Amino acid sequence: MKTFKIITALTLVSSLFVACKKETEEDHDHTTPVATTPVVTTPVATTGGLTFKFTNSVGVKPMVLNTDSYVNNTDSFTVSTFNYFISNIKLTATDGTVFSETESYHLLKADDAASLQFSFANVPVKNYSSITFTIGVDSLRNVSGAQTGALDPASGMFWTWNSGYIMAKFEGYSPKSTNTTKLVEFHLGGFKGTNSVLKTVTLPLTTNATITGTITPVVEINADLAEWFAPNAISFAMTSSVTMPGAMAKKIADNYANMFTVTKVTN
Repeated sequence: MKTFKIITALTLVSSLFVACKKETEEDHDHTTPVATTPVVTTPVATTGGLTFKFTNSVGVKPMVLNTDSYVNNTDSFTVSTFNYFISNIKLTATDGTVFSETESYHLLKADDAASLQFSFANVPVKNYSSITFTIGVDSLRNVSGAQTGALDPASGMFWTWNSGYIMAKFEGYSPKSTNTTKLVEFHLGGFKGTNSVLKTVTLPLTTNATITGTITPVVEINADLAEWFAPNAISFAMTSSVTMPGAMAKKIADNYANMFTVTKVTN
């Protein structure tokens, strides 16, 4: 009987030991999950912005309306108005691809600082080495009726549906002018035939404009009024007013095709 009790006790202790060991092993099987930080991928920009800033000069002197005096050959003069259209702007990248601005018409006016700066959005990420644009408004828009924005006839840069837009305008005063008020006025237009004043120019950038999506390069371009008067020599004593399409307007437009220069690119 005593032996039976001892065996029973040992059996009970053994059972308890096995149960405790099993419970401990099961507890260790429940590991706590390790928290992970989600990986955030920053999208790679495919387009970016580009800003243009225009300045105006007469030769090496900055243009100051109404007060400063300049010299065209031997003819002194002042400037009261200097306006011009540029349109159909294209940017050429170093890989040869071309970005074209849509609805590309800009009227720049020396007396309106806001008009001398504008920006592009959604320009493909690339390195751009040159810019091409037309001085004036293309023939289609010249015969498209009343328009808005830069092409609004209320801007004072439009003649009639037949004659179209004044592509560029210079007004001022010179003692050599044959006008009784000494006014000098060149309103240059005409988009048809041999006397069309439309000019398309391509300008190399001083350094590549690099579109990255995070930096907006600034391209600075100067327009030099002095270029209107050479190499086709224009004397105010001989010609002080051109206000209609024709051979003289074409002669001056051949000159002003060279008036633009890229002066600086800031990336």
